[in-house]
Amino acid sequence: MMFYLKTMTLSKFLTEEAPKLQEGESNLQLVIVVEAWKHSDYLCRNYILNELSDALFLVYRTLPTAKSIWDASEYKYILQDARIKKFIVKKFIDFKMIDGKSIGSQVQELEVIFSGIHDERMVISESFQVAVIIEKLPSGWKDFKNYLKHEQKEMIVKEVALCLRIEEDNRMEMTTDANGPKLVTEA
Repeated sequence: MMFYLKTMTLSKFLTEEAPKLQEGESNLQLVIVVEAWKHSDYLCRNYILNELSDALFLVYRTLPTAKSIWDASEYKYILQDARIKKFIVKKFIDFKMIDGKSIGSQVQELEVIFSGIHDERMVISESFQVAVIIEKLPSGWKDFKNYLKHEQKEMIVKEVALCLRIEEDNRMEMTTDANGPKLVTEA
């Protein structure tokens, strides 16, 4: 919407107040400026209202100027953004990895949360993300967790995810080998 209003040279009506005539003032040039402002504000206001859904149109149609509509909707969406940020942060803090579920899929869930945090313009460094993944490993991964913590090389998220998948595959092979040899039958 902002791009469209800038294209139509109407975006200034979202930030600036209308010029006002002082009482007793009758300067013809000032009257023309005020009337031109009112007309352009009317256009801007109605372009905005035209793009709203029916439900939002009913909410914002009573506001008198383009600036008042813009400020009210901006305030609403700033509050909504704050709620989304709090929800994502809570999801991040509450996330726990559990034994019995694929570590690879749990790391992917955590990467989705990191992506959501990034989308909300909150910055978490790569090294912090790596540390979080390692710290959130379940209790059955205690030894591997200690190994990763003492790793000298600085790792990125993709490398940790790959190490975890390899370790998970190795653990799967060890459990199938521990169950005895597989019986292969020819068809």
